[in-house]
Amino acid sequence: MTATINELKNIVGPKHVLTSDAETYGYRKGFRFGNGKVAAVVIPGSLVELWRVSKLAVAAGWIILMQASNTGLTGGSTPDGDDYDRPILLISTRRMKGIQLLDNGKQVVCLPGADLYELEDILAPLEREPHSVIGSSCIGASVLGGVSNNSGGALVQRGPAYTEMALYGQVDSHGVLHLVNHLGITFKGLDEPEAVLEALEQGHYAPEDICWDAGRAHDDDYVNRIRQVEENTPARYNADPDRLFEASGNAGKLIVFAVRLDTFPAAKDTKVFYIGTNKTKTLETIRRVLLTKFEELPIAGEYMHRDVFGVADRYGRDTVALIRFLGTKYLPLMFRLKARMDQFTQKVSWLPDALSDHLMQFAGSFLPSQVPPRMRAYHKRFEHHLMVRVSGTLAEQLRPWLKEFFAGGRTIQGDFFECTTQEGKLAFLHRFAAAGAGNRYTAVHKKTTGGMLALDIALRRNDWEWFERLPQEVDETLVLKLYYGHFLCHVMHQDYVVKPGIDPMDVEMRLMWPLLDKRGARYPAEHNVGHLYHASEDMAAHYRSLDPCNCMNPGIGRQTKRKNWLAESV
Repeated sequence: MTATINELKNIVGPKHVLTSDAETYGYRKGFRFGNGKVAAVVIPGSLVELWRVSKLAVAAGWIILMQASNTGLTGGSTPDGDDYDRPILLISTRRMKGIQLLDNGKQVVCLPGADLYELEDILAPLEREPHSVIGSSCIGASVLGGVSNNSGGALVQRGPAYTEMALYGQVDSHGVLHLVNHLGITFKGLDEPEAVLEALEQGHYAPEDICWDAGRAHDDDYVNRIRQVEENTPARYNADPDRLFEASGNAGKLIVFAVRLDTFPAAKDTKVFYIGTNKTKTLETIRRVLLTKFEELPIAGEYMHRDVFGVADRYGRDTVALIRFLGTKYLPLMFRLKARMDQFTQKVSWLPDALSDHLMQFAGSFLPSQVPPRMRAYHKRFEHHLMVRVSGTLAEQLRPWLKEFFAGGRTIQGDFFECTTQEGKLAFLHRFAAAGAGNRYTAVHKKTTGGMLALDIALRRNDWEWFERLPQEVDETLVLKLYYGHFLCHVMHQDYVVKPGIDPMDVEMRLMWPLLDKRGARYPAEHNVGHLYHASEDMAAHYRSLDPCNCMNPGIGRQTKRKNWLAESV
């Protein structure tokens, strides 16, 4: 093992090979779930270095675990315990930045370390947007991580991250690493993998080297699926077999060097309508009208329950203020600093766990509410809240329809208002802050809670009973139930804080999963199976076809961790 680590240092430099528990902690500990030992963490600085590192690890018979931003919620890019049968090399891609524009930005080629903020930033002057944007996805999330996990987002018209064009390394059944170029770009006269990778990284290819019909660069059928509101299946979920294609949904079973993706015209002159009601049927009726009545789809439609509204206002207002006054540019840095502080507190016994959360919550307590007065008034009046962002064109059609609909009186039990520009911005920031509010609550109330479990579920498109009603045996284990989500596609996020002494994983697996199965829901919907959920047969077959030796991220989807997919009992 020492010889292999020394060779790794020769490839990337000693300071980019981490071996001590303290050095590797921030990489091997998942954002919310997962932890385990690794032989080393390596941080290559170029595609050629990544190829050489991967080739060395494969030759040594080590497990390779690829990691982008480590923002996943199910432990999909971290080790899961210490029961692996081979040493683990965790490869962080964060240094390998790079985004290349094709056809004036209508498409992009993204290298492993490219994150969503960088992609948004480079596309903004061109008045274009990526598949997902900050606020519809995790802070600091990587582009390749989204594709690898078929991740979703809040943007109604774009569906899960998907492409059929990628450049990747694949280990065959004989344990040999091959470079596969399905990127739709030809590198003339270059056959050796290192030459191809260097040419790609330097952008050494001409317009005539680009094939424009090499494959789909986004899930272009999604806009049709989401409109089919009478279908008895979800609109999108990670295990959808029609969205598993090579790098798309590979979950770390490939070494992805680059993906090619479509971009989209940036929405202009948008309007936000804020809707409140005490009847779930009212929101479902609006959802179906928004998806079927108008020629144009909304841009986003986000749901919040009254309880998560209040928790987000108290435990997420610092996040809203940070984005409001600094923008999203510095958020990845802030979250990296937060992770380093939490890592430091692990080494000092007298400091509380999650010190950063305690400090941020203390600072946030001096801030006024970031929620506009009209929204706070709706919080008092209504249990269910829906915010809908639409284009100016659709707003002209939706405005009179909503007025007529809510004139229905007692049968509707709701109301709406059209947000000002500032109100619309704060409404969606408040919804974004809800995603971390449960985590913050649990961190600062550690002595009075037993932890948190987080579910993201895809409901059937025809499900009128979308709001969860828990049986008493489940409800009595909980301190908080926090419901929010991407309402128009029926993808819901459900966070539960359990009572002290109760194991959240036991509640999830033993109590929650059977309830979801009974409802016909699919889960996870957009954060992938990681090491938490069982992969479906379609997913497991996809993984085996990509990685026949099971040397890339073994154990994902609760599959075997053993070499060549041997049964655990062997």
